[in-house]
Formats: sequence, structure tokens, C-alpha cells
Amino acid sequence: MRRRTFVTAAPALLAAPTLLHAQALEKPKLSIAVGGKNLLYYLPLTIAEQRGYFKAEGLDLTIVDFAGGARALQAVVGGSADVVSGAFEHTVNMQFKGQRMRAFALQGLAPQIVLGVNPKTMASFKAVPDLKGKKIGVTAPGSSTNVMVNFILAKAGLKPGDVSIIGVGAGNGAVAAMRSGQIDAISNLDPVVTLLQRSGDLKVVSDTRVVAEAERVFGGPMPAACLYAPQAFIDRNPATVQALTNAIVRADKWIQQAGPSEIINNVPESYLLGDRAVYIDAFLAAKGALSPDGLFPEKGPDTAFRALASVDAEIAKARLDLAAVYTNEFVRKANAKYPKG
Repeated sequence: MRRRTFVTAAPALLAAPTLLHAQALEKPKLSIAVGGKNLLYYLPLTIAEQRGYFKAEGLDLTIVDFAGGARALQAVVGGSADVVSGAFEHTVNMQFKGQRMRAFALQGLAPQIVLGVNPKTMASFKAVPDLKGKKIGVTAPGSSTNVMVNFILAKAGLKPGDVSIIGVGAGNGAVAAMRSGQIDAISNLDPVVTLLQRSGDLKVVSDTRVVAEAERVFGGPMPAACLYAPQAFIDRNPATVQALTNAIVRADKWIQQAGPSEIINNVPESYLLGDRAVYIDAFLAAKGALSPDGLFPEKGPDTAFRALASVDAEIAKARLDLAAVYTNEFVRKANAKYPKG
């Protein structure tokens, strides 16, 4: 678990406006839990951090990084963090479990998750049913990478229990697990995926970095990374939530206008996994799946529900209020304030 806190002093000319921001916020000092912050899946979060967008909104933010989105969610449920930067479908799943979570700022238009097999251990792979009895690596059990595996297995007539799910994280540990043959397949994201592809250690089965492919796989728009929080937190802290949204929308828009070299210069060196060229290729592969403006697609909750229902019969029978799992209210205000980012 890695912790980063914003402590950089603002220039004198900005000190007064920042102070005024802080006074207007209900909770200027807060924490965000994220699972695999180095991933391009969460690039808007990193850009908002690195370029000072959170601080410009008067926020003193701590970002706590976990091995996967399911663990980040647990941190908020347990009260050790305020907001999750995680996969959209968790909001649907949590409503089913009786806990009201609402997404309020979108980072990813599509999941960007790639399912691929290990050419060393599955040289004769032909189709998804061949995965039966195999070991599949995911960022963490229960995370969006695991959900996608379950969904693709279900479409091929397999059950989650037909494979062994192994948490391998979202960095060098995942790469090592594939190269050493500890896992037969992997469901992961960039830059891990591009690194494995370039070294010949991954044969792609399904690639949702391509928005059209994601919609084909899931049968509609499938929102991905977003900021979400308990409804009670949003109700108590609307100005704080607006400030968080403003920062993410600015980051979304900056990314769409940025070139690869600008991206490289605005992410920590450790995120590059030792190869700047791989990270650039990964960014170019993922850029189209990142949100340009933070807005959630209207049909997104329906798609997320269908994906979860396909692997959980109890969810399939549930009557959920899907309009309550997201809001575009804060994003619309952010776009009005920062029309050009």
C-alpha cells in the first residue's frame, strides 16, 4: 500500500484563492482509495494529482493505492478512505448488497481490460472453453479484471468455478507471473498488457481498450474507471464532490489534447515499468477508451447490470434503481467551469 499526500506549498499569488476554496469545502482534507494507480485505467487520477488540479480546487488529498479495485472499495466501506477511484460496476453490485454508492466523475469510457493467454503454457489455445481448469491472473479477486473474466467465461458456457483465479496485482508482479508460467492466462490492463505483448508473452483473446470491441463484448457502453462514494458522503459534502469532479474533468480534457511525451513527463517514473517506449505504446492503445469529458453514458448502468447478472443469478433476479448508481450533475457543472480543460 502506497500513500501520497499533497503538501507542496502554493505560490504566494495563489495562496488566497486556495484558502478561500478550502473554507468553502465541507471536507477539504480527504482520501481516495484506488486499486493499481499506475495503470492507464486511472491516468486521469494521476494527471489531476501531478498537475495540481486537486490542490487548485482547495483539496488536501491523500491517495491510498491497493492491489485491486475490490480492496479499494473495502477501504471505503470500512471507513479508512472517503472516495473510491474504481470500476463503475461496483456501484451496481453495492446497491444489490444494500449499500448505496454513486459514481460522479468518469475516467474511462471502456474497461481497457485485456484477457490473454500465456503462449508458453497454452500454445494450443483455440477458444475460451480451453481455459477450463486453468489458472487466470487478475489484479485482485473480485476486481473488474475478475468480473470481465467471469463474463467472458459465462458467454462461453463456463462458470467462475471452472478456473482458478489468482491475484497478481497490476505491475511487475503480474508480468513475472506470466513470464514464469505461474498463470495460464491473465486479465489485466496497460502498461502491463503492452509490456507482455511486446515481449511475446501474451496472446490476446479479448481487448476492451478498443471502445467498439468493449461494446461488442458487453452489448452496450460499459463505463469503467470513475470516482464514486457512499451516497451519504455525497449528500454531506456536495462542494467537496464538485471540487473532486472539477479536477478529474480537467484531467480528462488535458489527456485528450496531450501528446505521448507530455504524458510521460506527467507520470511518475515508476509507472513506466522500466520502458518508456512501452508506456507510450500503451497510452496510444488506451487513449481512445479514456473519457473526454467525465460524462457517464445513459445506458452504462444497464450494461453493467447485464454483465454482473450474467455471472450472478441473484443479481439477475434483483430489481435495482440503476438511475441511483451515478449522476452527471457534478460533471455538467465542471464542464461549464472548464470548457477547454
